[in-house]
Amino acid sequence: MSKFGWAGLTILVVGLMLGGAAPAPALGLDPVQSAPMLGPHHAKGVVIWSHGRSRHSEDSTAPSPPYLQILREDGWDLMRFDRLRVNDTLAESSERLAAHVAELKAKGYRQVVLAGQSFGGFLSLMAADASNQVDSVIATAPAAYGQFDDDNDLWRQNAAKLYPLIEKVKSARVMLFFFHDDDFDPGGRGDRSREILAARGLGYAVVDQPSYLTGHWAASTGLFMRRFGSCVRDFADATGLTRSFDCDPRWGVAPSAALKLPSELTEFGASGGTVAPVAEHPGVPPMTVRTWYGFYANGREVLLALESAKGDNLIAIYAVGPSVDDKFPATYGRRVGREVHGDYVFSETGKNVLRFHPRPDGGLIASWTSADGKQSLTAQLRRIDPRTLVHREAAAGAPSHPQ
Repeated sequence: MSKFGWAGLTILVVGLMLGGAAPAPALGLDPVQSAPMLGPHHAKGVVIWSHGRSRHSEDSTAPSPPYLQILREDGWDLMRFDRLRVNDTLAESSERLAAHVAELKAKGYRQVVLAGQSFGGFLSLMAADASNQVDSVIATAPAAYGQFDDDNDLWRQNAAKLYPLIEKVKSARVMLFFFHDDDFDPGGRGDRSREILAARGLGYAVVDQPSYLTGHWAASTGLFMRRFGSCVRDFADATGLTRSFDCDPRWGVAPSAALKLPSELTEFGASGGTVAPVAEHPGVPPMTVRTWYGFYANGREVLLALESAKGDNLIAIYAVGPSVDDKFPATYGRRVGREVHGDYVFSETGKNVLRFHPRPDGGLIASWTSADGKQSLTAQLRRIDPRTLVHREAAAGAPSHPQ
């Protein structure tokens, strides 16, 4: 199992799916979405997502990545190409995938987008080499030749075999994602891929080692959906694109409109941070407030507004944004804690435990542990100007666009 997070931090990520638990897959194309398909005459097109290939487990039973939800909401039908690993070879599976593309185009779908993770990314590119009916490819952490820990240098083929694939793509736009600390990535693939794709005269985007996303399965996280879901959507929609595509995610730069906050905190921000709100605790006078912001790897924003109270008690507003599947809404509340060995600790009975460790740069390392102690998350929070809390709509992700 991969570990997610910033360097030196381990984040436990709960997997997210579209439409609940995955049914036992058939061999071939299966619908991703639980909602009815729009069909070839009403959908923008169809996206076929291809899973990876593991040595000791069936990736056909793995959940679909949350970012596909953005495409579904944009009017695309979603399918997944399920295979059993015993018969899952690059040559045979890419040929079958290209045949599925032809079938869907024959049914009337105007566009077919091939998206794939790891081995599925290689399959998607190979199908785009074989067919001129593929409109675009979105490959996350493409790999098909082992990892760094193997007892040979075969993993270097994940670069050497990738470049000829993207050179021979017939007509599809190509979007590639490479992640930091990916044990399947020999390194240097971003720059070389840009050189090759820039010479093709077709639309492309290469996102190389994006901030906050690490590991081979980074594209399966809620954080990837929050930061790059709109970029993937806009790239899929960019028909006729013939140049590079700018992917500059704004989500997470500042608190978004989805993060709910009490009115006194936004009023404090409107004042420029000169006068603090009166806390909802008897006997606590107006005070200064320090505010930090960040996000967990599951794609939920987090904000801490710490009031410097008198005595031993710390009083804070703790807010989290909605989950990517909308099962858990945005929420906030007041927490009472203490300073323990320099950390801010909030551990009231029956509540989730919050611990914030100050960093030398003024930020905080945040750790959340469920009340039963069975789940945990970590995040890095940075100090923010309270005025950013007033007009949070402006902090939402802006559409991506060609350069």
